[in-house]
Amino acid sequence: MRQAWCKQYIATGRLGWIELLCLLLLVCSVSCQHVPTRSGGPYLATGIKIGEVTDSRAIVWVRLTSTPERVGDEGPMPTVLYKNPKTGALEAEPEEKHTAVPVVQFPKGATVETLEGAAPGTPGDVRLVYWTDNEESSPRMTPWASVDPNRDFTHQFVLDGLVPNTLYRIKVETRRPNSQAPGASLYGQFRTAPLASEPARVVFGVSTGQEYMHRDMLDLGFRIYPAMQALEPHFFVHTGDIVYYDHLAKSVPLARWHWWRVYSLPTNREFHRRVPAYFIKDDHDTFMNDCWPGMKTTFMGEFTFEQGQALFLEQVPMGEKTYRTFRWGKDLQIWLVEGRDFRSPNTMPDGPEKTIWGREQKEWFKKTVAASDATFRVLISPTPLVGPDRARKGDNHANSAFASEGKELRTFLASQKDMIVICGDRHWQYVSIDPETGLREYSCGPASDEHAGGWSQDDKRPQHKYLNVVGGFLAVEVTRVNDMPTLILRHCDVNGRVLHEDLLTPGFSAK
Repeated sequence: MRQAWCKQYIATGRLGWIELLCLLLLVCSVSCQHVPTRSGGPYLATGIKIGEVTDSRAIVWVRLTSTPERVGDEGPMPTVLYKNPKTGALEAEPEEKHTAVPVVQFPKGATVETLEGAAPGTPGDVRLVYWTDNEESSPRMTPWASVDPNRDFTHQFVLDGLVPNTLYRIKVETRRPNSQAPGASLYGQFRTAPLASEPARVVFGVSTGQEYMHRDMLDLGFRIYPAMQALEPHFFVHTGDIVYYDHLAKSVPLARWHWWRVYSLPTNREFHRRVPAYFIKDDHDTFMNDCWPGMKTTFMGEFTFEQGQALFLEQVPMGEKTYRTFRWGKDLQIWLVEGRDFRSPNTMPDGPEKTIWGREQKEWFKKTVAASDATFRVLISPTPLVGPDRARKGDNHANSAFASEGKELRTFLASQKDMIVICGDRHWQYVSIDPETGLREYSCGPASDEHAGGWSQDDKRPQHKYLNVVGGFLAVEVTRVNDMPTLILRHCDVNGRVLHEDLLTPGFSAK
């Protein structure tokens, strides 16, 4: 099957030498993931995810599947029509979105488990074996644990007491319920963070806008993943819009199917078993476009905002809170913030009480930033704070709808020495400097060229230092050049080619 994908992709004529090298590495590594077993499962078709890595801790997310591979593109797809509340007629595009009632139609005999890209879950037990290079002969292992059928047959292993700045190898093992026979196995790895006192080179990637229908390597997935993996990043940050629920996720089973089909793609599965990630959610992977708690709509059918919140915690490795901060050595600290759970309605009149972050998160953020002695401090936000953004939008701090809190946060961030913002959500890459405060913001851009848009390449504003309506990712490197701490930010295209580079040294934002 993988050979067929390769031939199909090469036949498009879009394959350069960089893509070809990445593709060959991907196929070779993916083909070695699963250890042949006598039991026939359970399997790991949606791979593993390694997350929340610190200098002593990590979480490994596992999900068991009934089949070793996803349903191919021969699988059926559902159709969603909307009942007009006035006429009762079924329409493909509702005239009034928030009062229309969706009707999901499956092809005859089809279920969620048989849809294109599906990877149905299954009961079973999982165990994690892990070791450093010095411990290969005597690895540590967790007790066997049963996956939770109420959480999509997932389990999350929390590993504590790890050694800082150390490479850990891991092996996930599976077995059927009430069986001692081995099932499938999957290898992976991650490196823990250096201590806060240790100068260290750190490389990480940032992306957003992973629209399944806009994947650019056909059934293999997305080009950005092998391109990022070639940089050997220490970690990856997904700023949100990981899946897009809006059009087809009208129930919990259909919402889970969105995660199955994205993380059973070979590019995603291979990347996440070798690169730890931090996940942030945004509107499309919480509920629907520009959503907030308590939004009144029938557009999403049986699926609710609260269910979307719960599913996010089910589908990614995550600790106690969805807003958190991580230290990576002496020169880097990152903050990941929550932009959906605490926000006021977008339609509420602006004022000092209107918020995206909420009081508790905002106080936590200011307190932890003030306490940090990292050389470079980076806020990674699911949505922009500087922009500019489109005038018709009203969902982020760069919009007039949240002008009061936006000004408050930009003023605070600009007062902090050597602090920048990296944002997702926007479908174009940019570097902007706020004309009032001097705050720098880097938009990573969407995961594919097919998903790029929403801004004109010709509309370069005075605050834009770089503008490119393309897909790709942001590659960030913290290093020391002649013992000088240096922050390098590179906007890359989907194949990893550098399109723009900024090199920052301490004092760049000092007031």
